[in-house]
Amino acid sequence: MPQLSPTGNEIVQRLSQRHGLSSDAVTHMLIAIHNGNGSMAQFNHPEFGGCGQWMRGGMTMVSDLFNYQLKSRVENICNDIANELANHQTSPFQGSFQSQSQGGQSQGTGNTQSQASGGMGGNNSLFVPDPDQNWWPEELGVPNATGAQNNIRYAYFSWSRRLAVKTGSDIWVYDTLDHQIGGFGQQQGGGSSITFTSQYGTVNLASLPVISRNGVAPVPPTPAAPAAAPPANETAPNPMAAPAPSDSGNRQDASGNEGILGTLERLGALKEKGYISDQEFEEKKRDLLSRL
Repeated sequence: MPQLSPTGNEIVQRLSQRHGLSSDAVTHMLIAIHNGNGSMAQFNHPEFGGCGQWMRGGMTMVSDLFNYQLKSRVENICNDIANELANHQTSPFQGSFQSQSQGGQSQGTGNTQSQASGGMGGNNSLFVPDPDQNWWPEELGVPNATGAQNNIRYAYFSWSRRLAVKTGSDIWVYDTLDHQIGGFGQQQGGGSSITFTSQYGTVNLASLPVISRNGVAPVPPTPAAPAAAPPANETAPNPMAAPAPSDSGNRQDASGNEGILGTLERLGALKEKGYISDQEFEEKKRDLLSRL
């Protein structure tokens, strides 16, 4: 329940005396209209005949449908409260008011969920600010939808394409891209992944880019370092070059020697036919003989 500021308590006392109502009844209606973005209220208090609904400039409903004196009394107090709220509003209301909540027990584990759209009254100096209520980064402004399920809370800012999610003490801010988010869910049972619904169907929250975590932007992954180039005084190996002869301790078996001698004979035949020059023959000859 919101806590009234000193100014809020002063206004409640003044309206209580003006309309002949208890301070409890005026406070109840003040909170109801504040939750209704200053333009509507759903209330339930004995001094207003029990359950009822008020809409500024529209229809007022009370439990006793034909008690026009009670209707007039409700309309008068609601109009005065709405004017006071408007005069003390420090951030604009957003959208229309809708809310839902549910709670229950499942196999010994608590399962609670609440959702609301419309800004939930914004900030007003008639109430003491609740840091736990406005837990998202201040620069995001007023959300047009909020909700909570189990230990996860979220706030959706459609005009800035941002989604704030609080898990434990961590606050994550996501870029919603071109998604038009219409609802949220949390997988129950084996996991706790968060999903949301948009024009693309059911989408996993992990698919959205992370803008920040606890006010700090994520560090991009470090790219792999390129392969080092060989030193300037070294030549890169040529894959097409013939392999260098292996050093086997100046030992060469007989088959190796016979191969070299056969190569010399073929080179001599090539020289005689004029396919290679004398100089080329001598160079190859020296190279082959050095391997013997």
